[in-house]
Amino acid sequence: MKNVLEYLENTAEVFAEKTAVICAGDSVCWDKLLDDSKKIGSAVAAKSEVRQPVPVLMEKGISALTSFFGIAYAGCFYVLVNPQLPQSRIEQILTVLNSKIIVTDNANSELAEIVANGSEILYVDQLLKSDISQEVLDNIREQALDLDPLYANFTSGSTGVPKGVLVSHKSVIDFIDIFDETFSITEQDIIANQAPFDFDVSVKDIYSAIRTGATLVLVPKELFSAPTQLLDYLCDNNITTMIWAVSALCLITTFHALDYKVPETVNKILFSGEVMPMKHLKEWQKHLKDAMFVNLYGPTEVTCNCTYHIIDNDFEYENGIPIGKAFKNREVFLLDDNNKLIAEENAVGEVCVKANSLALGYYNNPEQTQKHFVQNPLNDKYIDIIYRTGDLAKYDSDKNFVFQGRKDFQIKHMGHRIEIEEIEKAMEECDAVERACCVFDERKSKLYGFYIGNIDKKELHKQMKETLPVFMVPGALRQVEEMPLTKNGKIDRKLLLETAGGRRR
Repeated sequence: MKNVLEYLENTAEVFAEKTAVICAGDSVCWDKLLDDSKKIGSAVAAKSEVRQPVPVLMEKGISALTSFFGIAYAGCFYVLVNPQLPQSRIEQILTVLNSKIIVTDNANSELAEIVANGSEILYVDQLLKSDISQEVLDNIREQALDLDPLYANFTSGSTGVPKGVLVSHKSVIDFIDIFDETFSITEQDIIANQAPFDFDVSVKDIYSAIRTGATLVLVPKELFSAPTQLLDYLCDNNITTMIWAVSALCLITTFHALDYKVPETVNKILFSGEVMPMKHLKEWQKHLKDAMFVNLYGPTEVTCNCTYHIIDNDFEYENGIPIGKAFKNREVFLLDDNNKLIAEENAVGEVCVKANSLALGYYNNPEQTQKHFVQNPLNDKYIDIIYRTGDLAKYDSDKNFVFQGRKDFQIKHMGHRIEIEEIEKAMEECDAVERACCVFDERKSKLYGFYIGNIDKKELHKQMKETLPVFMVPGALRQVEEMPLTKNGKIDRKLLLETAGGRRR
């Protein structure tokens, strides 16, 4: 298999009339999803060359999903651009992509007109009226490679410019085949999609469903501010599988919503993005005694995940939950500061990954690609590319990897990977801010922003919300007279955090 659309075609042939996707009272069967995707693909192919980016500016939904597959049929790669992002960030992403076309819907037509900057706007409802040009689609497929890009997800960048992680068909196929086999995901599953479509957790939902014929239920985002209604939705749809960010699972347990109702059909809960607090995991385990719980680890650049640990319900995990061992067909190892392999227990090193599923790099950003996707320092005999995650880990007594934090100032917060430097840059660009520093309390999962300058905290918060996504705006802002320095002349981040009542792990 060399193209993810073969998943869709095989599933539509076997489960033609079965419900494929459910979203906010709407649904589509596999046969129609395939047909609509081909219509969009035929129309996009007339507007774009193959292997080109096509931004999809719309909310998560059936139309967005159909657009993804249609863009893949056209031999291009899709990029979900969340309309809720600040306009300046949308414009940054579109500048990096420099695409000839943008796919959107009527609800986002006004925004699309503002940010298009010369790109042709294609409306999904019009694309769905197109005729299927099967000969064109067949010719595109015949010329396709498994290394062709499928999608790009944009993450925070330390230079202030978002980085587009570009992922191929081959990477998704290599990962999803193993993922579904490992956790026994089948056509009988009903998968509750929590993650936004511009967050790579959603890749597991989408492609597990189209590979196996499982039904994909898109959970409306507004339910994540109403835990009891969220549980009603999970129960009403007989959900079996939740591949969710830790923060979303903790939302339910923070409000003790499982005491209201338990989604008893759920038999698999897989979580990632942050460290799962034990008290929240135990609450889930108490209410779903027979479910499988799995801790997943891996940055976007390795295509979703590279390690996993299935929770042992009889183990206390006093030292925290390990991120586990490598999936099949992945090599995960630790390097010390001298690029020497670490094999002994409790020695901390950088997590490095070698796999077919590695991303193609960062789109239109060779400098950052060359920095992180590098020749394996343990091998000088042939080309052997690895990804250096910047995460630190150690081995426990069972040879599980145990996460030990970040090598640099990149953090995981609210399920998103964030560069601290980007937040600081945005703060310093605000009116009257002379100097800024951002620190993260991992124990409390809280961002603190410290600044020197004559500006009210409320005004600073308002200005930052205009340029940064909500999850990147510090929850607490503190004005200081001066920044404390270490003996090396660097800002003493540890001392700043201690003054805020927090501590670093």
